[in-house]
Amino acid sequence: MAVRTPRFYKYYAQTYRIDSAPNGGLVGTLLDLTTGFFVQDSSHIREVMRAMTESHIDGPFNEEKFIQETEFERSHYLTGDGPIFALYDTIKGIDHVVRREERRRTPQEVALIQALRKRTFKMWEDEAARIAAGEAPSFTVTSRFNAGQ
Repeated sequence: MAVRTPRFYKYYAQTYRIDSAPNGGLVGTLLDLTTGFFVQDSSHIREVMRAMTESHIDGPFNEEKFIQETEFERSHYLTGDGPIFALYDTIKGIDHVVRREERRRTPQEVALIQALRKRTFKMWEDEAARIAAGEAPSFTVTSRFNAGQ
């Protein structure tokens, strides 16, 4: 039975994407929370596709949720310089006001945050493509996981 791809999951705090491979198999990519980029890692395919009630696996879900979850995790675990991190700071500023005012986000705030996350996701994809083409990174990243190293 063929599996429809792409399929999107969350594996612990990392988003995970499963795609069809050219050879007819499946290939997985996992969000690396030390770099912010996706890395090929097919070792979790069976586990995520067979998951029923495991609390550390969520999905499958649509691409929109995949983007939102990816950017939530990147903004939580990563810091750095450049426009991506300025947009993350904008989102954090909105959430700070919401907490201070002890209220839920307004529909306009929700829409703005979703749009900003789509934008940062695309910026990460563009950065990965530049690096794959041999260009130097355009920004620096520090992860909560390697900040003390």
